[in-house]
Amino acid sequence: MNTENLIPLSKLYMHYDVEMSFFFNLNEMGLIEILTIDENKYIYPESIYEIEKMIRMHQELEVNIQGIDVVLNLLQKIEDLQNELGSVKNRLGLYEG
Repeated sequence: MNTENLIPLSKLYMHYDVEMSFFFNLNEMGLIEILTIDENKYIYPESIYEIEKMIRMHQELEVNIQGIDVVLNLLQKIEDLQNELGSVKNRLGLYEG
């Protein structure tokens, strides 16, 4: 597999000053996906935004891995409900107009 578009985990944990075990714990909880290629660990660049959110929660708010999982699930439910509400408003607008 081509690794040029992947981010090495070793650079990531040094850049964010986070222990490697933090990323392994996120992976175990299913919050990120770690790829192993030739004994090196990588992540997809698309997951950086979510990883940065998790790191901020962990470092600035001192939220543990389980708490991060709960927060992300609640944020996803809020987003789903907002999308559903928008859809319902659009359908209601058809009947009111």
